[in-house]
Amino acid sequence: MSKTFLEAVEARRSVYAISKESPVSDDKIKEIVEAAVLHSPTSFNSQSSRAVVLLGEQHDKLWDITAETLRKIVPTEQFEGTAQKLASFKAGYGSVLFFEDQAVVKNLQENFALYADNFPIWSNQSSGILQFVVWTAFSEAGLGASLQHYNPLIDDEVKETFGIPAEWKLIAQLPFGKTVTAPGPKEFQPIEDRVKVHK
Repeated sequence: MSKTFLEAVEARRSVYAISKESPVSDDKIKEIVEAAVLHSPTSFNSQSSRAVVLLGEQHDKLWDITAETLRKIVPTEQFEGTAQKLASFKAGYGSVLFFEDQAVVKNLQENFALYADNFPIWSNQSSGILQFVVWTAFSEAGLGASLQHYNPLIDDEVKETFGIPAEWKLIAQLPFGKTVTAPGPKEFQPIEDRVKVHK
C-alpha cells in the first residue's frame, strides 16, 4: 500500500547504518534519480541540477578519495573518528552526487542581470529540492540514506576521477543502501513556535 506524500515525507530520515545490499535493482535506482531530475522544479525553469550515481567499486572509490583527502588535513589524533564515519558511508550500496551546472547559472545572470545576485541562491535551492526528492523516493523504495557535504574539499579529485565537467559544482553526496539499523525517535521543537497562521 502506497503512502501519502506527507507520510513519505515523515518516513524519510537520516540513516547511517547501511549495507552493500539494495532492495531494488540498479535500473530502479537510475529510474528514481532520472525522474527526480526531470520533475524537480528549478528557478526560471533553468534545469541546472545534475546528478551522478555511483555504484559498486565507483561508490567505494568516492569514499576512498574522501578518506585520503581528509587524512591530509585532519589531525592524526582525531582522524580515527572521521575514518569510522567515512567507512559507514562506504559500507553502503551506492552514492548519488548532486551538482549544479554553473554555466547555466552564469547564463541566467547575464540574461537577467537584475536578478544576477539571486541566481546562485536559487540554484542551491533547486539542488536542495532535488536532494529531498531523491532521498524521499529512496526511502519509499526501502533504501536508507544520509546527506553529506565533503565539498569543496573533494571537488577536484571527484571531477578528475569520474569525468565530471568543470562547470558542474558539487553540492552534496547521498550514500545509500539497505537499512541495517533504523533511526531512533526524533525530537521536535514546539510546532506553534515554528508555524504562524494569519487569517
